[in-house]
Amino acid sequence: MNDFVTTPVAIDSPRRADRAAARAPGSSAASTLQVVWARHLDEVRAAQRLRHEVFVDEMGARPTPLAGAPARHDVDLFDEFCEHLLVRTVPVGDEPGEVVGTYRVLTPSAARRAGSFYSDTEFDLTRLRPLRDRMVELGRSCVHPDHRTGGVILTLWSALSQFMEQNAMETVIGCASISMRDGGHCAASLWARLRETHLAPADRQVRPRVALPVDDLDQSLDVEPPALIKGYLRMGAKVLGAPAWDPEFNTADLPLLTRVADIPARYQRHFAA
Repeated sequence: MNDFVTTPVAIDSPRRADRAAARAPGSSAASTLQVVWARHLDEVRAAQRLRHEVFVDEMGARPTPLAGAPARHDVDLFDEFCEHLLVRTVPVGDEPGEVVGTYRVLTPSAARRAGSFYSDTEFDLTRLRPLRDRMVELGRSCVHPDHRTGGVILTLWSALSQFMEQNAMETVIGCASISMRDGGHCAASLWARLRETHLAPADRQVRPRVALPVDDLDQSLDVEPPALIKGYLRMGAKVLGAPAWDPEFNTADLPLLTRVADIPARYQRHFAA
């Protein structure tokens, strides 16, 4: 079980944060992790370098470079408005810890300053308007390939759970990406499966601005949800509608929403501990 405490940044006071040690379940002392809310630009840059390594080098994304952004960093217009959550290894001697996992968090007040949530650029979120004042958006999540055993993502989720509780947020939204290296058939098949089991009620459904052409794709493949999506579904997430196509990242993006009240008790107890 994770054993840590982190004080999240206050929603209307960006960049104020504490940090604390966190141990992944079943890990040894040598693999102890730290969970950190970024307070300085260099910490944000470390997250952006990890994102570039995972999204561009590993997954083949080709995002449009942001003017003035440093090379080999994944940077977009929303980054400056977001809070950035990092998991990193504990420093050894004079060597700083390595960032091995990250999420970025866009709060309601920050979304107003940015002009929208990132998800607004991919989906028409009109039906979610009543939720927006207590709705947080998660995005750009990734984990270093050497640390994909579950401990890092559980550490991130535990910190996010505390953030939601301490800031009285009620809803989490985000886009879960599915690779389209196969042309989109797996994504179309997964959507066909999840709309039968995990589709949100009609008054919470959204529409993609650039829809994946699912009717032209094979929807009959027997596919399992990627591990991250499976984790979200276990925590009560609902699929808000058909996937959007993101040509820069060559992914199909499923819109997901989780109400804090719907998270199963066993996860709530785990995160509270």
